[in-house]
Amino acid sequence: MSGKKVEEEKHRSERIEETGQVTLDKNGKSRNIHLISVIGEVEGHDNLGTNSKTTKYEHILPELAAIEDSCEIDGVLILLNTMGGDVEAGLAIAEMIASLSKPTVSLVLGGSHSIGVPIAVSTDYSFIVPTGTMVIHPVRMNGMVIGVPQTFDYFRQIQNRITGFVCSHCQINKARFEELMMETGVLTKDVGTILVGEEAVSEGIINETGGISQAMKKLHSMISKKKK
Repeated sequence: MSGKKVEEEKHRSERIEETGQVTLDKNGKSRNIHLISVIGEVEGHDNLGTNSKTTKYEHILPELAAIEDSCEIDGVLILLNTMGGDVEAGLAIAEMIASLSKPTVSLVLGGSHSIGVPIAVSTDYSFIVPTGTMVIHPVRMNGMVIGVPQTFDYFRQIQNRITGFVCSHCQINKARFEELMMETGVLTKDVGTILVGEEAVSEGIINETGGISQAMKKLHSMISKKKK
């Protein structure tokens, strides 16, 4: 292997390790796909502990802008295995993905919980593996809050933003989504609903059950159609 090739492979490995991203190219041929993984907790304005697996939105947003401006990248594949996280950061990522002109596909693996739901549905087409899970619940906030009507109005505003985004990017309607969000008989210590694999599809949140081969095949098909 040449020195240049070794250096490229080293850079590729470092990029995966640091940001969970890599461009999958077919030896310089067409249909270059950029892979982004959303794992652990979506990190917002505050840095989480060093022992936490996180997805940093300051890594994702500039990369998405670069993808949109790139002539070499034809499509984007988003892999999700996230517990959720910062609402503002998660919505920012979801809005950026939704506004890309390049074909996009998401694949929910272990789970896409909480603010991971808007990210999962922000793509042009979505998949979930049969054992993948999605947890839908109301907005939570850590720390001390002021017990006044304005606080609850703020919570409602955030929740409406999330609900509006999700319902405008998949087939579920607002009433049903809020019903799942406020369910009291499913989660033992919380309000909300957990959907597994096909359940997320039957509710109209995810398009199809499938794995990496189905997701890649769909993305290549969408790229070919766009080029034609």
